[in-house]
Amino acid sequence: MLQLQMGTWLRPFLNWVSSENLPKYGAVLNSFLPGILANEEATKRSLQDDTSQNVEEVQKIIGYHFNDRNLLWQAFTHPSYHKDCISYERLEFVGDSVLNLMITQQQFSEYPNLPPGLLSPLRAANVDTEKLARVAVKHSFHKYLLHGRPILRRRIQSFINALPEYPLHSHGLINAPKVLADVVESTIGAVFIDSNSSIDTTWEVAKALLDPIITPEMLQTNPVKKLYETCQKHKLTVRVVDMWSHDGSFEVFIDNQLSGKGMCHVKKEIALNRAANKAYNEVIRMLSVGNMKIDDS
Repeated sequence: MLQLQMGTWLRPFLNWVSSENLPKYGAVLNSFLPGILANEEATKRSLQDDTSQNVEEVQKIIGYHFNDRNLLWQAFTHPSYHKDCISYERLEFVGDSVLNLMITQQQFSEYPNLPPGLLSPLRAANVDTEKLARVAVKHSFHKYLLHGRPILRRRIQSFINALPEYPLHSHGLINAPKVLADVVESTIGAVFIDSNSSIDTTWEVAKALLDPIITPEMLQTNPVKKLYETCQKHKLTVRVVDMWSHDGSFEVFIDNQLSGKGMCHVKKEIALNRAANKAYNEVIRMLSVGNMKIDDS
């Protein structure tokens, strides 16, 4: 009698085959099942070898040796990897909280005279999706990510291609895949759990990963805020036309003249930021030309 211990892949077949024909098909299956099972075992061994090597490589990258290596494997496992996988989501939750606490602590000590109104955007710039996605790319975390969604590869590559134009931070002009930020947070969460909740140990790892940490001197204003502040200062009117639901774009008019158009079908905020940034650059150009005319006269 055919033994039903062959894994979930066999169940659909058994459901399809009628009970009276099962012995006949069972005899056929018995002739090639040993080869299939041998291939399965070889595949498992190969995956285990690859996983072990990946864990070793990531440990070298982050400069921390795990007591429980499964935590690191879990930290790089996206929910799409397979149906029953233990994903990084819980570790990401921990890492997000711990990272915010550590950055807050670092900035509170580093900048004793900085008010909360300036500390908040500084902290945000160091832990936002784009900053952490850059960290993931810098340390090649994306190469070790376990997932089952091919579209993630395309989004990650698109992000990597856009980075040279903005060496430090685009401030909302490029679409950073959240999965990259997630895996950085989950790695930090894994270190925190593995080190018995040691903030000092976790900060040593996080500090090295985040380098360079954005300082007040490096901090830039959001394009929309920057545009409105500049136009208000020079008594220019701003009108924003939202066409995102139609074609993924925004248009910005300065004194009723089209000065910037931005597009991003994935995120509405990025489309607005791109339009505002183009309009801001156009305003600066106009003001510069105006000053030149005044000087010439």
